[in-house]
Amino acid sequence: MRARRLAAVATVALGLVALSGCRAEPGVAAYVGGQRITELQVADVIKDLRTKNPTPSAEPSASGQPAAPQPTLPEAADVVRTMVLTKVCERLSAEKNYQPRGQATADQAAQQLGLNPETGYAREVAKLLTCMSGLPTEPVEPTAQEMADVIAAGRASGKIQPQVTDEQAAGQLNGEQLQGALATKHLLNDAAERYDVTVNPRYRPLEFPLLSFTEDTAAVSIPLGGAGSGTVTDVSTPDASPSSPNPNAEGTAS
Repeated sequence: MRARRLAAVATVALGLVALSGCRAEPGVAAYVGGQRITELQVADVIKDLRTKNPTPSAEPSASGQPAAPQPTLPEAADVVRTMVLTKVCERLSAEKNYQPRGQATADQAAQQLGLNPETGYAREVAKLLTCMSGLPTEPVEPTAQEMADVIAAGRASGKIQPQVTDEQAAGQLNGEQLQGALATKHLLNDAAERYDVTVNPRYRPLEFPLLSFTEDTAAVSIPLGGAGSGTVTDVSTPDASPSSPNPNAEGTAS
C-alpha cells in the first residue's frame, strides 16, 4: 500500500518549544518573556470547560441503546499549549506586522472540539487560529533528518507499510503540506527562543502536532518544555492537574 499523504490537524495546528531561562515563581504555568500564564488561569479554564460541558451519563438510554461516545474534554496541558501559543503568535504578529487572513469564530472552534460554544476555551482556540492565519508559510524542504523522522513516525503509525521503501515514502510525502508545516515549525521555534518561552515541568514533556498520521502519532510536531528548559516551580492546584498530551483533534491520512 502506498504511503499516504498527510492531512493537517483540524483544530490547533501548531506548537512551540519551551526554552532556556531560569524561572522559579510559584503558581506560574508558563512564561512568554515577561508575560505569565498562572496556574489559577489554567484552573479557571478547566473549571469552565467542565461546567459548560458536563459529562453525560454512560448508562444506556431508555430504549436500551448504548450512550453515544462523547468527545474528550481538553485537559490542563492542552490549555497551557493554547494559551502560550496564542501569546507567542500575537507577539510575533505585532513585531512583524502580520495580519490575519481569516477569522475563526468560537462557534467554529467549539464545533471542531465538540464543545459548548459558550466555553471560554473555544474562544481562546478561535483567537489562536485567527492569529495563525496571518503567519507566512513559505515552503521549506525537509532536511534528511526531518524526512527520516517523518517516515519513522509513519511506519510507527502503520500508515507506511513495510514494503514501501524510504525513498518511495519520501517522494510521496514531500509535498506542500509537509513543507508548509516545517516552515511554520521553524518560524515558531525561532520566535519562542527569542521570547524566552518557559513551561512548568508538570506539563512536560509535551508535543504539539503540526501534521499527524493518526490521533496518537504526529508526523511533524514541536516539543514543549524539553530537557534543559528553564525551571518553573511546580505548585499543585486542584483543577490544573498534569496530563498526557492531547491535541483534541485527529490528523487523517488521505
